Amino acid sequence: MESNVQYTPANYKSSQSVRWCPGCGDHAILNTLHKAMATLGIAPHKTAVISGIGCSSRLPYYMNTYGFHTIHGRAAAIATGFKVANPEMTVWQISGDGDGLAIGGNHFIHAVRRNIDINMILFNNKIYGLTKGQYSPTSDRGFVSKSSPYGTVEDPFIPAELVFGARGNFFARSIDVELQTSQEVLVAAARHKGTSVVEILQNCVIFNNGIHNCITDREVRADRTIHLRHGEKMIFGAEGNRGLVQDGFGLKAVTIGEDGYTLDDVLVHDAHCASNFLHQQLAMMDGHSLPLAVGVIRDVEAPTYDDAVTAQVEDVRARKGFKSLREMILAGETWEVK
Repeated sequence: MESNVQYTPANYKSSQSVRWCPGCGDHAILNTLHKAMATLGIAPHKTAVISGIGCSSRLPYYMNTYGFHTIHGRAAAIATGFKVANPEMTVWQISGDGDGLAIGGNHFIHAVRRNIDINMILFNNKIYGLTKGQYSPTSDRGFVSKSSPYGTVEDPFIPAELVFGARGNFFARSIDVELQTSQEVLVAAARHKGTSVVEILQNCVIFNNGIHNCITDREVRADRTIHLRHGEKMIFGAEGNRGLVQDGFGLKAVTIGEDGYTLDDVLVHDAHCASNFLHQQLAMMDGHSLPLAVGVIRDVEAPTYDDAVTAQVEDVRARKGFKSLREMILAGETWEVK
């Protein structure tokens, strides 16, 4: 945070009227992002918010920061270039499941693989909202939509699986109605050095209303989700008496005090473990046989692409003595065409 400057969420809000449908989960995500930015204390003029196309991608208009509303599926590519050219800036990239994982899927996995120091927020409502209700890469098999009137015949992407497949070092998850959890993971994402991916399960009230209800409804949420915190036991449930234990090479949900299981058997979450074996298992839990994991699942430091590029440029400049691009171009063999 800049010396003697205390930021509030209002410092990050633009004067634009927010144009999302009433009840849309995007409102909650925007609210928690403003709060997370205030907690981080990074000046608005040191922050950029870059989006692609879709309902979620309107978000830069509502930020009192630098912002780019770019083109379909290319937010990660543009965020990468912006960060490499402006390494001192904090960069947030906003995408929906369609924008980020369909046309933008290639850029998504390579941004994660390169470990560029950007913060990617993936709004996942399992539908194309802005283009009026087609199924998306995260829609479940059999999902009926305008573009699949008889049900999809595809299995969906699981965002966490893509992140781990691309050797990602930071993955967190939240739910739009879990405001405190969302703020917590967004702050952690920004403090992570490298690509951070935060998946937020978001509700589209118009085209896919209630898609996450089997997990997010108040009546079932405590039993079907588990909030992971580094260094703490993996405990969940309405009574706080359920936990995750190792079961061979897999995980098992048990009731503490039953069938011989005690608190000592419950696993402790280690988000900083270099091996991603357990992190993948936690991220792939779906809220049915095992609770859906929310919170920071993986947070491991590794070299970043932007730092490596900056160091390489400085090294070549020092060894070759170039002070400008023109000097570099003219340093080799040249000829004149008359």
